[in-house]
Amino acid sequence: MKKIKIKVEDSVGKIFPHDITAIIPGKFKGPAFKKGCIIKKEDIPSLLKIGKEKIWALEISKDEYHENEAAEKFRTLAGDNVRSIGPSEGKISFIAAKSGLLLVERKSVDRINRIKDVVLSTRHSFVPVKSGEIIAGIRIVPLATKKTNVDKVLNVAPKTAAEGTPWCDASASRADKLLEIKPFKKKKCAIIVTGSEVAKGRIKDKFRPVIEKKLKEYGSSVNFFKIITDDEKQIKEAILEAKKKCNLIILTGGMSVDPDDVTRLAVKKAGAKIISYGAPVLPGNMFLAAYIGKIPVLGIPACALFYKRTVFDLFLPMALAGVEITRENILSRGYGGICLQCRICVFPDCPFGKS
Repeated sequence: MKKIKIKVEDSVGKIFPHDITAIIPGKFKGPAFKKGCIIKKEDIPSLLKIGKEKIWALEISKDEYHENEAAEKFRTLAGDNVRSIGPSEGKISFIAAKSGLLLVERKSVDRINRIKDVVLSTRHSFVPVKSGEIIAGIRIVPLATKKTNVDKVLNVAPKTAAEGTPWCDASASRADKLLEIKPFKKKKCAIIVTGSEVAKGRIKDKFRPVIEKKLKEYGSSVNFFKIITDDEKQIKEAILEAKKKCNLIILTGGMSVDPDDVTRLAVKKAGAKIISYGAPVLPGNMFLAAYIGKIPVLGIPACALFYKRTVFDLFLPMALAGVEITRENILSRGYGGICLQCRICVFPDCPFGKS
């Protein structure tokens, strides 16, 4: 790319290196032609009218892309349920086509931003997004760049998948795409409340309304509800009963290390594979994640009754979007895993759980 001074009549196909200002006394002052635009034949009379017989223009070589050409190439980075808009000033924006859980190949983002002339910005992975919200934007910084730089960008995501080290779990995302949204599914949910104090009527259960409200936010409902005393066998039987009727099981209470808290043992004896007992998240250290076959089993500590946002809010969206909860993902939440309990809560648009 080089800057040349030429007659306006010879400038068709070249690029404006800066804005061309037009002035109409008392009516208008501003850019008649914007930086980066390609000069067309029909622009010539307007340029002559504002006194531009000669102009500075940019000439792009055959091995380069103009910023808008590069942006068009970047559209292919969008995965399922993601649409692109633009280019606008050389930038392509990616928009959520459906509400769901956003997945981003984080390692690919880092690699792309190391490529010459390219800048990519995204939202965090594993956050709920609504249809129409922006999730990412990409552009080149100069008005033109080598075609090889664009090719490198387009090759980054498949290379990451080939190495077998995508940041998000390979079973949860399309490895050949940078961005994807997993729509939330309408799940049949079970709530099993454990605790002798609740089962024997000493205190009223307050877990169901809290959990039910959060489920409704994502379009799911409670199809099975049971209150069980702190008895390992009874809890196990309730889990097996819920398994026949539901595709998400949520247990509350009995998550501590006290002798009476046997929920974790009951989950294991019901045939579940425990992914993690404990999470580096506050509030919610005593969180339990397990699977019975493909059915997620989430053990929610008592803090969910007191705090508006807890560990439950980080992993419920994953379960409802059908994204596998892995031990690696749970451990990664330690960085950014403290909720600040803000007076005005704006979750998920806050630092909580963003690793």
